[in-house]
Amino acid sequence: MTRTLVIVGHGMVGHRLVEALREKDVTDQWRVGVVAEETRPAYDRVALSSYVDNWDANSLSLAPHDDDAVELHLNDQVVHIDRDDKVVRTTAGRVQPYDALVLATGSIPFVPPVPGRDLPGCHVYRTIEDLDGIRATVEAAHSSGRHAGMVLGGGLLGLEAANALRGMGISPHVVELGPRLMPLQVDEGGAGLLKRLVEKLDLTIHTGTSASSIEKDGDRLIAKLSNGVELDLDVVVFSAGIRPRDELARSFGLKVGERGGIVVDQACRTSDENIYAIGECANLDGMVYGLVAPGYSMAEVVADRLLGGEAEFPGADMSTKLKLLGVDVASFGDAHAKEEGALEVVVNDAVAGTYAKVVVSDDAKTLLGGILVGDASKYPLLRPLVGRPVPGDPVALIGPAGGGPELTLPHDAQVCSCHAVTKQQIVDVVNSGEAVDVPGIKACTKAGTGCGSCVPMLKKLLSECGVEQSRALCEHFDHSRADLFEIARSTGVTTFSELIGKHGRGRGCDLCKPAVASILASLDNGHVLGGEQAALQDTNDHFLANIQRNGTYSVVPRIPGGEITPEKLIVIGEVARDFGLYTKITGGQRIDLFGATVDQLPQIWARLVDAGFESGHAYGKALRTVKSCVGTTWCRFGVQDSVSLAIELELRYRGLRSPHKLKSAVSGCARECAEARGKDFGVIATENGWNLYVGGNGGFTPRHAELIASDVDTETLIKLIDRFLMFYIRTADRLQRTSTWIESMEGGLDHLRSVIVDDSLGICADLEAAMAKHVDNYADEWRGVLEDPEKLARFTSFVNAPGTPDPTISFREERGQNVPVLLGVPEVSR
Repeated sequence: MTRTLVIVGHGMVGHRLVEALREKDVTDQWRVGVVAEETRPAYDRVALSSYVDNWDANSLSLAPHDDDAVELHLNDQVVHIDRDDKVVRTTAGRVQPYDALVLATGSIPFVPPVPGRDLPGCHVYRTIEDLDGIRATVEAAHSSGRHAGMVLGGGLLGLEAANALRGMGISPHVVELGPRLMPLQVDEGGAGLLKRLVEKLDLTIHTGTSASSIEKDGDRLIAKLSNGVELDLDVVVFSAGIRPRDELARSFGLKVGERGGIVVDQACRTSDENIYAIGECANLDGMVYGLVAPGYSMAEVVADRLLGGEAEFPGADMSTKLKLLGVDVASFGDAHAKEEGALEVVVNDAVAGTYAKVVVSDDAKTLLGGILVGDASKYPLLRPLVGRPVPGDPVALIGPAGGGPELTLPHDAQVCSCHAVTKQQIVDVVNSGEAVDVPGIKACTKAGTGCGSCVPMLKKLLSECGVEQSRALCEHFDHSRADLFEIARSTGVTTFSELIGKHGRGRGCDLCKPAVASILASLDNGHVLGGEQAALQDTNDHFLANIQRNGTYSVVPRIPGGEITPEKLIVIGEVARDFGLYTKITGGQRIDLFGATVDQLPQIWARLVDAGFESGHAYGKALRTVKSCVGTTWCRFGVQDSVSLAIELELRYRGLRSPHKLKSAVSGCARECAEARGKDFGVIATENGWNLYVGGNGGFTPRHAELIASDVDTETLIKLIDRFLMFYIRTADRLQRTSTWIESMEGGLDHLRSVIVDDSLGICADLEAAMAKHVDNYADEWRGVLEDPEKLARFTSFVNAPGTPDPTISFREERGQNVPVLLGVPEVSR
């Protein structure tokens, strides 16, 4: 008989409970109803600060429950629990019987009783809606030329809130009542270094004090601190801890703790045997846990109990690893040496900007915990060893790289604390062949899908299991794309047949042919449709246009920086009208013309080229666009001329062939209207010059670009981009975006910075020369076809009947434009 589970709340922990139960309930014993008062389904609150980077709420969304056995009711709230009849009632009038009830109501921000805390401009930092509110206040402040804010609370979330304000162009003051930043996670030494590092990033830190009042002064806020300091502000954010949401439990007689939280036992069951509580609303052994990992553990326990198991809460792993304002911070185990007799071993390198501490037992034989600030690369190895024998000299564990022992985890060590995955479980799926790479391990075990801090260890375990990731491009070449690039560059090979004849085998395939074609194009070996090159291209490059679902093509002329004259706009309109093309403005600030047949392409190009347009390379693995805002030309907030720079960059890198498509943008101020941090290379103006970000992208797996250089002048900026792009083209794998290229690079962004900024490999002059060669040799691919009768002959729908249109292509009218005829849709206007 199917039973009914009702879950109150759909945060990360409630979402995890649904997942865990549905994964384990193979006989469909339970139907699940979720009631959530929020208007949006579960999202990743751990990554909330990243919302500021793109203001795209969808990027935070967790996987939806695509399951007929699960019903999700949003924008509704349980207001009554009838424990005798086992029924809940909601504000929407829903009456829902239950066999088991789980309270996953989470927590609310704690706002200290500071006079003035309810004034306009004062916010909490907890939800997407909270950040939207902060953003509105900040934008109003910017419109008046103001830039100051205060975050009340210097803990983990407080520093994230400060970083969010900084990303919005606000200079934040961080006020912490305790004697140091992050008092729960780091000690005095670690906090001292953290303070020095973040103060270099335009944060002002006030510790050992609090806000005594907040007052309105016209359109300003004046915060008076208990130490006598007054702060002139535009926005105030409270991030001083949380309080469990236990009011529903209180109202209907469930036991709650003295300091809040719904009291539960080791099975997460409340004082009512039919009701459970999990996550931040639960009080277990007098503790309310504010981290997601203990909440996930509770969800797993309840899922097991609902299916007849006897699981108990395994204890909370309070370890934390994160990057705050670009500074690595990690804390694990007994970080503050609270255990009797515990010994602390510290390596504090002020020059390198790193602080490391391990805590060991009184006999120095057992690792109890540790703290890492500035460099947390050893965290994935050290955290699973907590409670286990110290592998050698404790100092060597945290000493300089290469000076310590080679650490090997025991098989029962927990590698992923978010999902309680052990080394043995990972090794088993690797050895069985179920997983042969990191994505495979994630799919099989969920390790690495939580906070992500264990991903480096997953890679190490693959190596330990003897899994060698092949770098071969395909079965016809034993070399990687990067190797083949260097072979072609150094030997002067100019054709695919020569390359495969000397360095490969067979005739090639759909993998290696386009990849080699891209390499040869990157080395400026003539037109992509010239000679043997033409046969290597995929469908889009084959006709220098993007094929669409009905066999027609789209035409995208280049519009550098998104700037266009009225005369050129008229030409595009006339071409679209004369050829019956569907027109649409793209996200890259261009105009896309859809519906061209193969034989029409040269005719369309001829009209556009005569008007001064050229190929926008929307079809190729090349630079697509450099978006821009209007910058100082028009915008009252702009601090640099973003349009001129965007045009200069787009004209410089147009036609540059690369392992994958390249997108860029230039924003004229920190308001980031051009969305530069979502691009492969993005530029944001500062008062002193330009900040350069690299490794971002949109698409199926969005990534945010990371800062690699700041406050540089235009000449330096262009040199850095030249080096970045050429290093990427030379070393990336086939179809590898810049984001994954950097992620897979040994040393990641730091290594990339050392190569292109510090010239650690001594290749920057060569990279710059290669880019200069590209700039000098650039030629428009459309014009190259129009000027060559042999290339023009390729553009026909039927080789044996040139000029004959394809009769299978037809259109219908929709909103005044031609669109493809779909199956079942008549060819009539509607």
